[in-house]
Amino acid sequence: MTSKSVILAGGGTGGHVLPIVAIAQALVAEGVSEEAIHFIASARGPDRTLLEPLPFGATYVSGRGIQRSLKPRAICDNVVAAFGLLGAVGATLFRVARWKPKVMVSAGGYAAFPGVVAAVILRIPLVLVNIDAVPGAVHRIFGKFASASCVGFPGTDLPNAVVTGAPLSASITGAERNASTRRAAREHFGLGEGRVLGVVGGSLGARSINRATMEFVAAGLGDVEVYHVAGRRDFDALEVERRSLGAPAGYHLVPFELSMAELYLAADVIVARAGAMTVAELAAVGVPAILIPLPGAPGDHQTKNARALVDVGGAVLVNDRELTGEKLSQLLAELSEDRLDEMATASATLHTPDSAAMIASVVARYVN
Repeated sequence: MTSKSVILAGGGTGGHVLPIVAIAQALVAEGVSEEAIHFIASARGPDRTLLEPLPFGATYVSGRGIQRSLKPRAICDNVVAAFGLLGAVGATLFRVARWKPKVMVSAGGYAAFPGVVAAVILRIPLVLVNIDAVPGAVHRIFGKFASASCVGFPGTDLPNAVVTGAPLSASITGAERNASTRRAAREHFGLGEGRVLGVVGGSLGARSINRATMEFVAAGLGDVEVYHVAGRRDFDALEVERRSLGAPAGYHLVPFELSMAELYLAADVIVARAGAMTVAELAAVGVPAILIPLPGAPGDHQTKNARALVDVGGAVLVNDRELTGEKLSQLLAELSEDRLDEMATASATLHTPDSAAMIASVVARYVN
């Protein structure tokens, strides 16, 4: 086995990085050595924060994603982004040719693009991991070259597809939601015994969710504590606003959260976007949720992701333009304890156990 037998490519957002981490951990459990696994991720976003503590090698490619806009500024940014991606493709092609991996795994995102192109040119077996209900641009373009496609939802339009669900970390799949673990999780965050609202906008944050949360806090928390993961982009401005409100004791503001399993255990309800990883994590732990799909997401995939959880009764769907602090307050008032218990039970029915192991077994066919 060469020193880099498996390349896992993807990044730019937590939703693209976390799957390759879970797959890497499952591959080790399958018998693949840590030294044989290497990540190709983004030099931007949360990638370094998430990957550097791990015992795997990583290469961080420059560049950024293409904006889906015809505004002059977006066009200029896209030209710069295209040249950056071309440079990343050249550098990645050189590295991959030298490493001679047995398989390339793509979790999507712009950081996966150079690795996927290298796999196609060098005729390396390509395994796509597509956990959104709708394939992303990289997978739509290169899907015909895939040796296998591991998908999160039935009906995903990719060749050689097998439904595996979303690969989740052991910390998420091992999070058992009961009175004891919830109490310990609240102690971890310094939270009290009242109702806890967890707000998660992704690694960059979600401005509409952040705005509505601050409106909710400004109107008075009552008996609700809020643990708000705001994202790095808006954190400084929100911190200034928090202080202007007198730093409410029941409001906890952080830019990023690595202990997501504990937050899912601590919260009575989670407010979040509807990325596939978020939906899968909520189902795995069994957490009631208020989901606000990202408007303008390609193929409206976040709404389709959210529908999976809403349809079983595990979540409430709110349109982004309707989200306000008043709307949050109204929803929380409507969610009785009995209703939250029902939602938690319903959410857990959507979980696909052993997803990462299923994907690892597909990938391992090309390694062994």
